[in-house]
Amino acid sequence: MEVPANIIPRDHYLQQVLPFVGKNLIKVLTGQRRVGKSYLLFQLMRHILQQEPSASVIYINKEDLRFDAIRNANDLNDYVTAHLRKGQRNYIFIDEIQDIENFEKALRSLLLSTENDLYITGSNATMLSGELATYLSGRYIEFTVYSLSYPEFLRFHGLADEDTHLELYLRFGGLPYLVNLPLADHAFEYIKGVYSTIVYRDVVSRFNIRNTQFLEKLIQFLAGQIGSLFSAKRISDFLKSQRVNLAPNQIQQYVSYLASAFIIHEVGRYDLIGKRIFEIGNKYYFENTGIRNVISGYTAADRGKLLENVVYNHLRFCGYSVKVGVLHALEIDFMGERRGEKVYVQVVLSLAEQETIAREFGNLLKIDDNYPKYVVSNESFSGNTYQGIIHLTIREFLMQLR
Repeated sequence: MEVPANIIPRDHYLQQVLPFVGKNLIKVLTGQRRVGKSYLLFQLMRHILQQEPSASVIYINKEDLRFDAIRNANDLNDYVTAHLRKGQRNYIFIDEIQDIENFEKALRSLLLSTENDLYITGSNATMLSGELATYLSGRYIEFTVYSLSYPEFLRFHGLADEDTHLELYLRFGGLPYLVNLPLADHAFEYIKGVYSTIVYRDVVSRFNIRNTQFLEKLIQFLAGQIGSLFSAKRISDFLKSQRVNLAPNQIQQYVSYLASAFIIHEVGRYDLIGKRIFEIGNKYYFENTGIRNVISGYTAADRGKLLENVVYNHLRFCGYSVKVGVLHALEIDFMGERRGEKVYVQVVLSLAEQETIAREFGNLLKIDDNYPKYVVSNESFSGNTYQGIIHLTIREFLMQLR
């Protein structure tokens, strides 16, 4: 197996996986197509080969026509076992494994040998988590790979932390391949191609969706409603007025398909007083702002929504599970939790008005705990705190929070 030479390392993820190299657990890398999962596999291969030059490395990429004959679990098992080296550890890498029917049965069989060290990637969250949990509970560990964070984006493109470069990040998003293209309008043609591949391969084809016209309209609706409460019933009622009958549960099902393909992320609302998740009223954010922009356009009016989206994405990149906080009638944009620690974040476009300052900082002041609390805005603010609540510009937040 020849590893590409021009790999830009993503140490954030590599350091998460390395402690499990050589362990008899399946390492699962999930995430949207084209976010760099394949290149993370290459980084792992390179690390292994540097440590063990004669290592047995078996690589299967289901997007490569050379592996088209591997269609099901038996094919996969036959191919791998034919290439195993007896008496030594075999490092087995399988890219886009969801394209192999009943793949979990082959993994379970291969895992019986402690000489096999397995790494897989997939672009369907629901299928991977469901099948692996059913057949391999306790025998795998999952790592979610996201589009480039803002610091990664700067490093990939060789850019400094400046307002103009933040603008590029908001506009084009963090698909790693963009490092090979000028960050200009025609880069959107590549992003459109990625978007179409995700929708038609990971949603339409996988879930046998016939009403593709509605699916496209639903995605457009979500792209225009970043950070807004989502109501399947409201959409269903609107469609009825347009003489289109689609039940709320079917709309919600379509949304779940989009989330399973990592086009969007679903964020639940959490009652900070009652310590419970609300059953309705979720919000949705896009995995990649570039994809969002090819769907809905990129205008100055959308900047507040995009700032909120990239703050959410950065919290996820940093390893936080994220919810929308609800405090009586007030709402906290994000409550992140990581290893038992919390962080609260309000996102606002501008703090030019006193009323806005009182609202955004005031909501956080009402939270009765001592965890860090931030107000993040597009522009600077006179003073870096307000009654102990920290203010950061969006660039400061994206660069400082780790």
